[in-house]
Amino acid sequence: MADEKDNKEKTDSKESKVDAPEAKAEKKEAAKKESKPAAKKDSKEKPAKKAEPKADKKEAKGKDEKAEKKAPAKRSRKKAEKAAEKPAKRRSRTPEEVPVVRASAKYVRVAPRKARLVADQVRGLHIEQARALLAFSPRGAARDIHKLIDSAAANAENNHDLVGDEMRIASITVDEGPTLRRYRPRALGRATPINKRTSHIAVALTPVEDD
Repeated sequence: MADEKDNKEKTDSKESKVDAPEAKAEKKEAAKKESKPAAKKDSKEKPAKKAEPKADKKEAKGKDEKAEKKAPAKRSRKKAEKAAEKPAKRRSRTPEEVPVVRASAKYVRVAPRKARLVADQVRGLHIEQARALLAFSPRGAARDIHKLIDSAAANAENNHDLVGDEMRIASITVDEGPTLRRYRPRALGRATPINKRTSHIAVALTPVEDD
């Protein structure tokens, strides 16, 4: 009897060993099946979660773009209203505007302070009176200014078809040009500076108005 029981126990243990791998395989398959639908559910749910922020971002971008479009339109309207309120300031020009003939001499080797003394005497005079005054002036700058006035009269005749002898000196200006710096040797090894100044002279002529 004892041998029969031992044999039965051995056969049962063998069957249980044979069934154990099959049971393990079945359990694994069942676990895979359960995990697959869960993963599919998760994958389906995830895009739904992402879709919500995208929609919110699109709505926010659309609002920002609308606000940006409205802002320049408002600014342009305000500018147009301001421009309409302010009248355009334009210089009123007569149909027969008085012509102005100009001439200039640059880098003239005369000090501006000395040239201005002669220019102040000539400003506003008739061209014939100015020529007479400059012809008999003892100042050195008078010769250069005389030449400049003659050049302006020639420009009036050749470029503007005007009579050169019937002009008036409307304006004459003397500006300072570059200074040439020189040095002179003196006693005890010293050197004293010598400034040779230059001038830019400009003249504007206008025709004399007939009374």
